[in-house]
Amino acid sequence: MAFSPDYRAYPGVRAGAAAEVMDAGLRAYMLRVYNWMTSGLLLTGIVAYAVAHTTLINVFYPIVQTPYGFHRTISGLATVSMFAPLAFVLVLSFGVNKLSRTTVQALYWLFCAAMGLSLTNIFLQFTGQSVVRVFFITAATFGAMSLFGYTTRRDLTAAGSFLIMGLFGVIIASVVNMFVHSSAMQFAISVIGVLVFVGLTAYDTQRIKLTYSQYLSAMGPEVAAKRSVYDALSLLLNFINLFMLILQLTGNRSSN
Repeated sequence: MAFSPDYRAYPGVRAGAAAEVMDAGLRAYMLRVYNWMTSGLLLTGIVAYAVAHTTLINVFYPIVQTPYGFHRTISGLATVSMFAPLAFVLVLSFGVNKLSRTTVQALYWLFCAAMGLSLTNIFLQFTGQSVVRVFFITAATFGAMSLFGYTTRRDLTAAGSFLIMGLFGVIIASVVNMFVHSSAMQFAISVIGVLVFVGLTAYDTQRIKLTYSQYLSAMGPEVAAKRSVYDALSLLLNFINLFMLILQLTGNRSSN
C-alpha cells in the first residue's frame, strides 16, 4: 500500500512541491515522536535505577524477617506503582483529543516516572549486566522493526489486527498464570509476547506514518503536538514490554 499525500492540504502548490513539503513534515513529525519516546525511556530508566540503588528501595520492597531468614517483600506502595502506569495510559488514550497540550505532556512524564517505579524490581531479580545486555538487544530489535514499519510498502493493517488479538491472548494467559504459576506456561507467554511486540512495533510505526500522511499534516500544530506524545507512548509501551519479555527469557537471575 503506497502512501499518497493529500495535495488538497496545500492549495496552489504543485504536486511535486507538495510531496516535498509532506516528506519534510513527516520526517519532522517522526523525529518528534522518537524524541518523546527516547526522553520518556530515559526518565523511566533513571527513576527505576535511582529507586533500586538508594534507600528508597526499602520503602517499596522492605526487608522482613521470616522463619527462613530475611527477605524482601512487596509493599502496598509497590503494588500501587505496578498499576499506576495503566491509569495514565487510559487517561491519555481516551482524553488525548480533549486535553490541552500541556496536560498531555505532563501526563506523559508522570506515566514515565510511574513506569520507572513499577520496573524497580528488575534490579532485584536480575543482574545489572544482564539488564544492560537485554536493553541493547531490545534497542536493536526495536530499531530494526520500526525502520521496517516505516519503509515497507506492504500494508500491515491485517497483521496489526492479528497482533492485537495475540496481545489480548498474552494478557489473559498472564493473568491465568498468576494463579497456576506454571514455568512452561510463562516461557510460552514470553516467546509469544516477544513475537507480538516485535510485530506491533512495525505495525504502530506504519500506523503513525499513515495517520500523519492522511490527517495530521492538514491539522494545526496543537493537534500534531498532542498526537506526537500519544504516538510516542505507543512505541514506548512496545519497547518496555519487549524488553521485559526478553529479560524474562534470557536474563540472568540475581543471587541476592
